[in-house]
Amino acid sequence: MDNTGTPHDSVVTSYAIAPTKAITAEGVTYAYRELGPKGGIPVVFFVHLAATLDNWDPRIIDPVAKNRHVITFDQPGVGASTGQVPDSIETMADDAYTFIKALGFDKIDVFSFSLGGMIAQDLALKHPTLVRKLVLTGTGPRGGKDIEKVVGTTYWDILRTTLTRSDPKEFLFFNRNNTGKPAAKAFIRRLQERTDDRDQPISTRAFQTQLKAIQKFGRSAPSDLSTLTHPTLIANGDNDRMVPSTLSEDLHRRIKGSELIIYPDSGHGGIFQFHAKFAPRAVEFLTN
Repeated sequence: MDNTGTPHDSVVTSYAIAPTKAITAEGVTYAYRELGPKGGIPVVFFVHLAATLDNWDPRIIDPVAKNRHVITFDQPGVGASTGQVPDSIETMADDAYTFIKALGFDKIDVFSFSLGGMIAQDLALKHPTLVRKLVLTGTGPRGGKDIEKVVGTTYWDILRTTLTRSDPKEFLFFNRNNTGKPAAKAFIRRLQERTDDRDQPISTRAFQTQLKAIQKFGRSAPSDLSTLTHPTLIANGDNDRMVPSTLSEDLHRRIKGSELIIYPDSGHGGIFQFHAKFAPRAVEFLTN
C-alpha cells in the first residue's frame, strides 16, 4: 500500500481520495463516491441534514471500506446531484431506491445518520428485501416525540455559530463542554482532509426543504416498525439536542432484536466523538 491509502491493486480505501462519479436515472444525475473492494453486498451511506459527500467522517468510512464496498451519494438537489429536493422523507426514500437500482444492486447494507436514518427507515419499510442490515445513528422514528423541534434547534444554533464564526456542526453535534468542544474541532478538521474535488455546499433553499420534510416526518402518524426484521444497530450520544436521545431508545423498543449503544457525555455526533469505539463496532455488525 502506498502512502495515499491506495493499495497497489488500485482499490481505494481512503475516503479523502475516493473519486466522485455520476449516474443518471429517471432524469436525475446522482453524484456519488465509492471505495473499498467491490463484490458482495455494498454498504450505502445515508447522510444528514444539509450534508453533501464531504460530510462523512473518514474515521467512520475508512474502517468499513477496508473490507467492504462503500457507496456515499448526494440526494437529488443536494451537492453535485441534479434535480430538486423533495419535501417528504418518503420521496427521498424513493429517490434512494432509484439510485441504488440504477447501480444494479438488489441487496445492500445501510449506514445512516440523522435525516439519513429517517430515509433509511422508509426505504427498509417499503423495500424490505433490498436491505440486509440497518445502522441507524442519531435518528428517530416517524411521529417521534419532538422530532419537529429539529427546525427551531437548527436555526438557533446556526444563528449562534454565525455570531461566533464557527461551523454549525460544532454546536449541533457536540456538547459545549470540555470534552465536546475539542471533539467538535477534531471532527471539523477530519472533514477537511479531502482537499481535491470537493462537493458543492447545499443551497439554502434545498436545506429549508429538507427541514420541512423532517418537520412533516415528525408530525406524521408513526410507522409500524414491528415489520422490520432486519438486524439493526442503533447508536447515539446521551445528550442529543437535535434528535432527542430518547428517540433512539424508542427505535430500539420498536425494532425487535435491535442493538442500542448510547455514548456518555456526547450529543448528536456521539458516533463521531467516539469514532475509535464505534467504527470497530459498526464493522463487526456489518461483517457477513
